[in-house]
Order: sequence, then C-alpha cells, then structure tokens
Amino acid sequence: MKIKKIISNKYIRGILLVLAGLLLGRIIFHRPHEEKAKQEITADENKKTIWTCAMHPQIRMDHPGKCPICGMDLIPLVQNTAFVNPDAVVMTEEGIKLAEVQTSIVSRQKPVKKIQLYGKIQADERLVQTQSAHIPGRIEKLFVNFTGKEVRQGQSIAQIYSPELVIAQKELLEALKMKEMQPGLLDAAREKLRQWKFTDSQIADIENSGAAKTVFDVYATVSGIVTNKSVNVGDYVSQGAPLYEIADLSHLWALFDAYETDLPWIKKGDRITFALESQPGKEFNGTVSFIDPVINPQTRTASVRVEITNAGNLLKPDMFATGVLTAHLASSGSSLVIPQTSVLWTGTRSVVYVKLADAKEPSFVMREITLGPALSNSFVVLDGLKKGEEIVTNGTFSVDASAQLEGKPSMINPMGGKTNSMPGMVMPGESKSGTNTDMKGMDMSSDSTKTKIK
Repeated sequence: MKIKKIISNKYIRGILLVLAGLLLGRIIFHRPHEEKAKQEITADENKKTIWTCAMHPQIRMDHPGKCPICGMDLIPLVQNTAFVNPDAVVMTEEGIKLAEVQTSIVSRQKPVKKIQLYGKIQADERLVQTQSAHIPGRIEKLFVNFTGKEVRQGQSIAQIYSPELVIAQKELLEALKMKEMQPGLLDAAREKLRQWKFTDSQIADIENSGAAKTVFDVYATVSGIVTNKSVNVGDYVSQGAPLYEIADLSHLWALFDAYETDLPWIKKGDRITFALESQPGKEFNGTVSFIDPVINPQTRTASVRVEITNAGNLLKPDMFATGVLTAHLASSGSSLVIPQTSVLWTGTRSVVYVKLADAKEPSFVMREITLGPALSNSFVVLDGLKKGEEIVTNGTFSVDASAQLEGKPSMINPMGGKTNSMPGMVMPGESKSGTNTDMKGMDMSSDSTKTKIK
C-alpha cells in the first residue's frame, strides 16, 4: 500500500510540474509579443489622431500633451472618416459644451415686432384758441393775470378803454334821435357796433341808458387753461390783437417719434401702450390716429399721433412718454422665424450653421439664407431654410472659427481652404512632413530665421 501511495504522489507532482512549466513558458515567450502588438496599435492610433485644445481650437498636434497657450490637457479631435459631407464641421461633445453651442428647431410662427417709441404729451392743436381784442384801445384791467389759470366761456377776462368805441356810441345815440327822419342811419350805427362783437342786448342797453360807456369788457369765447398771456395793463392793442392763448386740455395728443425703419410696421388704428415717468405703475392706451407724411430732416423720424382723453387731468403737456407698439407683419399665414443670434453677416451675405441630422457626431454645415424684416430679437427668413431643420442659435462664432481653422466653408471664406498652422502642428488630413512637433522644446526663433545685425 505504501508503494502505491508513493507512486500516486509522484504522478501528481509530475503533472503539476509540467503545468507550471507550460504556464511559465507562455509568460516568458508570449507576453513580449502581446505588449509589442499593443504598443504598435497605440502608436498607430496616436499617429492618426489629431489632438486639440478645448479652449483654443486653433491648436492642432499629432500627439497628446499640454496646450501651449493655457496648459490644459489636449483632447482628441474626433474625425469621422466615413462622413459623406466634406464641408461639415465635426465637433466633440466636450468642445460643444465648452463653446456653449446651442441649437434650436426652425419653426413657423406669426411675425410679431414690439416697437419702442419715445415722445411727449402735447395739447390738441384743434382745441387751442387765441383770445383776441375785438376793439382797439388801452388795457385798463386784466382779470386773468397769469398762465395756467382756468377760464370759462363767457367769463370777463379784461377791460379796454376805446376812444373809437366812445365815438361809435355817440353816433348811435344821435342816430336814435333822428330815427324818424333817417331810419337807415340808425341801422348803420347799430351794425357798426355789431362788427365789434356787441350783442343786440348790449346795444339796447346803450340806447336805453342814453350815455356812452368808456370801458368795455372782453369776454372769453372758449373754456380751457390759459397757456400764454400776451398783454399787460396799460398796453395799447389794435383790433384783432392776441390777448391770451387758451387750450382745452380735456383731450390731448401723445406724439411719438418713429424711425424710418419702424414706419413700415406702423399703421392707423394700431394700439399703443405707454407710461409716464410722473405716473409710475400706470399704463395708458390709445390708437394711432395720424402718421406724419414728412420725415424730420434733423432727427430722421416721423411723428406718430395718439389721441387720448385726459381723465382727472393726470396728463399734462410736455410730459415724457415711453410707448410700446405690438405690430404684426402684413402677410397672410405664418413665416419662418429664427433668432438674431443665429445669423452671421458679411456685408452682402447672411449665413447660418445647420446641424446635420444623419451624422453620428455633432456636425454643422454653413448655409446662406435670405432674410426678411427684422423683428425684436429675430428675423423672418425668406429663403434658405425649411421648417424642422436644426440650426445653431448660440456659439455661432465658435462653430465658424472651427470651420475656418479646418479649411471648411465659413463666413469669411465661403469656398473653403486651409489656413496656415503653427510649426509642430498639423491640420486634419495633413502629414507631419518631418517637422518637430514637440511644442515644449520648440524654438520659435531658430538660428535659421534670425537675422544678424552688424
């Protein structure tokens, strides 16, 4: 039994030794080949990968490292070799986040523009009257001595001494004595007084009293607020000379200045909501009743009039007003509307970047569009886009900068073309061409470029 047990133990030990030898041989003879294969694969991948900086996309290197500008770790530039559109700009998810690139879907909506208008409250010119002197003479007394005073129609506002009117009254009294002999003379004397705005009752009072009056009252012909006083006591005035300017302030005008670019959006009947600095928190409304057909040559604006009722006399002439008019484009149906931040201008062209829907990685291609009217923060698109397409609305300059650096069609270069790269850097698709790509050891002022100065 002992002999069999010894043989069995030797047999097991032998098997274990053989297995250990095989495992040791595999480790010794095969691991270097695997490491070498992995190194070759890694080197091949590094050789094909372009490394860039997320903050400075103009940096292009053929090996990983640090950004020579900010010192950040370089990230691989994803290149989709299977992508069919050679003009598309391909960006990484990290680059999109750092550049704050945002997109939105193009949709149709009714174009609405909010126009900011500035103006002043003015008196209604149709309700401003001039109170004039109907008889010539000297101002003996003024019952309205300052502007801003309220007067009522029929109120006595001044007294005038008129020598001519005294003579006319005496002629009336003499004609009255001769009315039986010359009735036409009496009618002529009465008509002369009527020309000086004397009423029949006043003429009758003179005839009944039998004496000529020396001082006569001037009565207000309208009600309102005195906005201007033209005479003082003792002044001599002729017939028809202005004494006061009286304005009815129960109805006023709000006159707003509209720029030439806003005039196509404004029409009669549009509603304007405005506020006053003297009435914070209150809103006033009115409709456009008149648009000045002439442009002011100094301000390049046209006056837009809104008629308003001055309830409670809250509004006063020459108050500053800030108004908002919500205008709708005079077209049927809806239009394509995109944000203003999505558009780049070159002076003659307007371009946007459209996101390709069938790309595996975020890819954008430049497209020219035709713009229509400008809204508050957006544009109407007449041609170049379709409903449902996705465009860049934020970070458009970052996408365009990437397109310029990669030689793709861009705002400045619509036909595309590669840009110059720094020594030691390569653009996508370029080869090393034997240049030193180690930025840490690169000498930008080598001996071959230095100029000796004697």
